[in-house]
Amino acid sequence: MPRILAHKASLRAVLAAALTALATTAAPPAAIAAAPTSPGPWPGTITLAVDATDLDRQIQRVTQTLPVPGPGPLTLHYPRFLPGTHGPYGDVAQLAGLQISAGERRIEWRRDTLDPYAFLIDVPAGVRELTLRYEHLAPQNSSQGRPTMTRQILGVQWNQTLLYPTRVPAAAVRVQAQVKLPEGWQAATALRDAQGRVAQADGQGWVRFAPVSVETLVDSPLFAGRHAKRVELDPPGTPRPVALNLLADEPGLLDASDAQLEAHRRLVQQSDRLFGARHWRQYDFLLAQSKHFGGIGLEHHESSENGVRPGYFKDWDKAIAARELLPHEYVHSWNGKFRRPADLLTPHYNVPMQNSLLWVYEGMTQYWGHVLTARSGLATPEQSRDALAYVAAYLDARAGRTWRNLQDTTNEGTIRSSRDKAWRDWQRSVDYYDEATLIWLDADTLIREKSGGAKSLDDFAKAFFGVPTGFRPDGSIAPLPYTFDEVVAALNAVQPHDWAGFLRQRLDSHGPGAPLDGLARGGWTLGWSSTESPFAKNAPSRDGKPRPADFRWSLGLMVTHEGKLEQVAWDSPAFKAGLAPGLTLLAVNLQAYTSERLAQAIDANRDGRAPIQLLLKEDDLYRLVTIDWRGGQRFPVLQRADGQPDRLSAIYSAR
Repeated sequence: MPRILAHKASLRAVLAAALTALATTAAPPAAIAAAPTSPGPWPGTITLAVDATDLDRQIQRVTQTLPVPGPGPLTLHYPRFLPGTHGPYGDVAQLAGLQISAGERRIEWRRDTLDPYAFLIDVPAGVRELTLRYEHLAPQNSSQGRPTMTRQILGVQWNQTLLYPTRVPAAAVRVQAQVKLPEGWQAATALRDAQGRVAQADGQGWVRFAPVSVETLVDSPLFAGRHAKRVELDPPGTPRPVALNLLADEPGLLDASDAQLEAHRRLVQQSDRLFGARHWRQYDFLLAQSKHFGGIGLEHHESSENGVRPGYFKDWDKAIAARELLPHEYVHSWNGKFRRPADLLTPHYNVPMQNSLLWVYEGMTQYWGHVLTARSGLATPEQSRDALAYVAAYLDARAGRTWRNLQDTTNEGTIRSSRDKAWRDWQRSVDYYDEATLIWLDADTLIREKSGGAKSLDDFAKAFFGVPTGFRPDGSIAPLPYTFDEVVAALNAVQPHDWAGFLRQRLDSHGPGAPLDGLARGGWTLGWSSTESPFAKNAPSRDGKPRPADFRWSLGLMVTHEGKLEQVAWDSPAFKAGLAPGLTLLAVNLQAYTSERLAQAIDANRDGRAPIQLLLKEDDLYRLVTIDWRGGQRFPVLQRADGQPDRLSAIYSAR
């Protein structure tokens, strides 16, 4: 998330900052907005009313009143560079019907031709307030974007319903928001009413919130639903409490056992012991289970924003992959929201952000989310090791590491490239999540080794993220930025070492092979099994479809249940046979394709006597290829390393 930090007083300084951001992020000129010209505050409080009752057409109707400082030119922006997305993912095309008035007088607007997210207005003399009316057109289906309105659940991301001034920082503009819900629906959000309580709908369905800054509003999404339940995760009277807000397509999906809820309570407890301080007024997990409401995992300072497929509780003993989601987003409240990379700390949402430290922001968060999942009992140590084995295996085979280093992958958000790439292991994607997990495991085990077990990365977490909180006059939390040098200094305070060299070597090198030293120092090595682990077998599907059959570590293929080649690993046996993603696999050894038949064919050629014949279709063409792979089926597994202490199990142990 590229950021311009300094406020510029002169035109030359503003242009220099814009050109620097342009060179750093490769953002087009339209993405560059000037930093605020004043530290604020904005004169008066904006009111924002969102009517979200039109479930038939999935339209959110917005009425906004905007105090203005006086006559003259005024620019309003639609948020573009969104926190947590690491790039320009706001979509102004979802705003429609914009009309602006002052009393009975219509005020014309025009769009900035260089920045389509900027709306230019000439405020007439004598006008102190403008009224804006428009619609947010929620996606009708996944081809248009993430669905956010269904018959059972809706989500309001305030950045999608807001036009705001950028003359002052977003933290200096006040907004009083309200939302109208369908009859009988319950809302969940980190926002509170004027008395500081969980807000409830009035007789007309309106839920009204206390005024907050634009920064806090955008960082406080709302879920609402027909079937909802709120579970307090802290004992009554706990300062800065934590709650789990559940929404679902059907009421039965909300049912959780005492043991399941206790695991979530332990997540809160274990996080307290890790970080040592809470940097919020209250924290609300927002978790929706739905076939139709779009899946999401997005962090916020005082809430999560999570959507998963149905079965989070019902399938508890079958699939554990989704259970690392809440720990990950929760850790972000400390790492990413309170403590934030300095180049991500922009004054508003139309200044580009820079992502140079995403391997800390996301990578360390991924590491602690994985660890806290085990420490809380959301997953067993065995399940956590299985998950780590798959991470290690796919990154160790990541062919793209030979040309593209990990540091460069932090530019993915500003490149705004597709996360579903044709040759994803060669092109690379957001590898700063999982590869940095291995780097932080390396750092953790190294600290434990060098200190004789007296210190660990836990000590870094408490010192770095548990520092005193800075409250603003309005009660919100001021983010505390960090730099690469500050990360290095904090590591050295825990355990002296060449941490700058340690990190740069892992960030800037070209492999091949993933950074697996931490795994070995942790007492485990990457090995192979001829059978899939329960973790992999029970992995959740995407969009309700059966998950692809996994032959990545034998032939180099991922094949959907329809026979479509979803992935072909670069330089794998399948790649060398001329296969590419998108082909359809029709037959294995002249029998109609099934994943079972392909698995049997792979195992049957261990002695080389039965090379695997595949019949494939490409448009109107058919191809018959032969692959002489003799290694049988292979699936990653962690195996104990002889002579090394089991530091990984110690890392997973509850505090």
